Amino acid sequence: MKYKPQPLNEKKSSQEKLARKIDELSVSMEKMRLAEYVQMLENPRRLLYINFLQGLSRGFGTAIGFTILAGIVLYFMQKIILINIPVIGEFIADVVEIVQLQLRVGGFITYLR
Repeated sequence: MKYKPQPLNEKKSSQEKLARKIDELSVSMEKMRLAEYVQMLENPRRLLYINFLQGLSRGFGTAIGFTILAGIVLYFMQKIILINIPVIGEFIADVVEIVQLQLRVGGFITYLR
């Protein structure tokens, strides 16, 4: 197989296409912030610090979210007790009583009938 030389204008168009592709690739790499990511991986202390802060904020957010959700559930359970639905009302009254006792005492309570 012999090499066929390309005409000069075809070489320029293929070089222009290649240059455009390289420019697109560099723009997409800048959008991904790849350089900052590599720089962060090279500094383990900064990486550990950032991961620690992320874990701390996730744990704090989970605790706050669960507290709000539990408060809403207890609020509606108390409202259902006031409606006095026979079967559900007794069960919810027991649960609310256990929770209130535990909040007052501050420890684990065994509930015996």
